[in-house]
Amino acid sequence: MYYNDKTIVFLNGKFIRAVDAHAGLFNQTMHYGNGVFEGIRSYKTSNGTRVFKSKEHFERLLYSAEMMHIKMKYSVNELTDITYQVLEKNNFSDAYIRPLVYLGENMQLGPVNDVNVFVAAWEWANYLGDKLTRVMLSSYQRPNPKSCHVEAKVVGHYINSILATTEAKSKGYDEALLTDMNGHVAEASGANFFYEKKGKLFTAPKGNILMGITRATVLEIAKEEGIEVEETFFKPEALTDADSAFFCGTAAEVAGIESINDRPFRLKWEDSLGRRIQVIYKNLVTGKLEKKINAV
Repeated sequence: MYYNDKTIVFLNGKFIRAVDAHAGLFNQTMHYGNGVFEGIRSYKTSNGTRVFKSKEHFERLLYSAEMMHIKMKYSVNELTDITYQVLEKNNFSDAYIRPLVYLGENMQLGPVNDVNVFVAAWEWANYLGDKLTRVMLSSYQRPNPKSCHVEAKVVGHYINSILATTEAKSKGYDEALLTDMNGHVAEASGANFFYEKKGKLFTAPKGNILMGITRATVLEIAKEEGIEVEETFFKPEALTDADSAFFCGTAAEVAGIESINDRPFRLKWEDSLGRRIQVIYKNLVTGKLEKKINAV
């Protein structure tokens, strides 16, 4: 699914076949989860292949590395250039891109100087699919922000996401919606969350969530469209009389929600603010719409 014997990846300064890329079994990332990564998309546009918001993604990658005491030797521009080369060597336009920074062999719990940089790409459809999503409120919570850097995209953090998603799917749902340590709605396992009520959007504020780059793009689109958005804490009870809701993230893009805990929303998705933003977002990333929003 992700590679074959002809797939080319980048690893530590070289472009090699994916089947020839290896990591030591005693690396700290595998044993203790100390590594950072990004999820990025590229799109085929009338002006050629374009990586959407590569600068913002790689700035966050470097920030995540800094928070985890990982020393990076690549700049944003260098990482962007590497990404375009990976796409070109694999003849990809519409692709999902995975930069991963993992550490060398070390069984101690302190910083590691052996830093490895891996960049791969594959063709991957919308993570949540094209249908509306059935969501359940998870029994799991997002980590306490004083226990880790929740704003960094860290390998080990995603155990929380795996648990929440596995629980949801085992109960017949498509995705999970998690709360924070105070019981406020936070985000999905791998996407941010918005809900609509009376022509206004609401979303969780900075502090207990990963500040998604797609989330920032949705806020930009909303501003351009004159849609009011309130970043505020809210409990799950606030969703009982919501008009609509959606997830947003690089893998999921903008994905409509059918129901939460089997409670459907009042508005048809086609009539919602989320659908309006979804269309604009898709046109933006594919270069069909040039608005006052940075798309490179």
